[in-house]
Amino acid sequence: MNSTRTVTFPGVACPGITLAPLRRGPRDPCYQLGDDGAIWRTSLLASGAVTARIRRASPTAVECVAWGAGAAEFLDTCPALLGADDDASDFVPRDATVVAARRRVPHLRLGRTARVLEALVPAVLEQRVPGADAFRSWRVLVTRFGSAPPGPAPPRMRVPPSAEAWRHIPSWEYHRAGVDPGRARTVIGCAQRAASLERLVSWPAARARQALTSLPGVGVWTAAETAQRAFGDADALSVGDYHIPKMIGWTLLGHPIGDDAMVELLEPMRPHRYRVVRLLEASGLAYEPRRGPRLPVHDIRSW
Repeated sequence: MNSTRTVTFPGVACPGITLAPLRRGPRDPCYQLGDDGAIWRTSLLASGAVTARIRRASPTAVECVAWGAGAAEFLDTCPALLGADDDASDFVPRDATVVAARRRVPHLRLGRTARVLEALVPAVLEQRVPGADAFRSWRVLVTRFGSAPPGPAPPRMRVPPSAEAWRHIPSWEYHRAGVDPGRARTVIGCAQRAASLERLVSWPAARARQALTSLPGVGVWTAAETAQRAFGDADALSVGDYHIPKMIGWTLLGHPIGDDAMVELLEPMRPHRYRVVRLLEASGLAYEPRRGPRLPVHDIRSW
């Protein structure tokens, strides 16, 4: 049995842009695209597992259909997930490129999942490794230790593991998934504090983001990546990212820059620094030449 809710927006609805940051690679077992363009997503909520199909029903409306014990809770929160609560009324960009980006995607909205551990674990897995490696680790662990999704989910989809499941994954399974002991310890430590972490969704976003950095193994970058998704934090700038400072530099200045210069450059755009990054990405104006060193690939399974 399924439940349905339609979310209507005052302007153009574009769930694909809003939800894109939740996708952990093209084979994410928790996020798939249907042949009809619908977005399929699984999640483990306080009330239980849910499978959701999200599609644009009209230019200004999004239809959400949900299955499972968590369906009612999911539908209650789907407006926030789709960015209905995102407030950009005080965002007045001055940079010409950012202005152009906003003109291209005036309907960009930042959504919030309100699921902290589900955003935090993949962020930890992405620490200091190429994206493809992190996506594989996420896929392997979720497929192995997640659960079957309710409803008519596409093949190979899984519900993310519970906090208890993350805590009890054996060390050799993390190793097989390409996760080094340091990141594995961080995932387990975060899972041990899951109940406290989920309460952060009721805090102001900046304060909640700062609280995340008190966790062992969770720094500014990981906290920002989590806050962007779980809290819809428009100012959560991913300081320490391998690509974003270079992209910001090339796009806005015509040359690469580092973290300190990026922070200084985007300071006038506070509290919308992450919004600027998403605008540049979603508009297609983000630019970074394909040259220079890449992050080295380390297959720790051979260690």
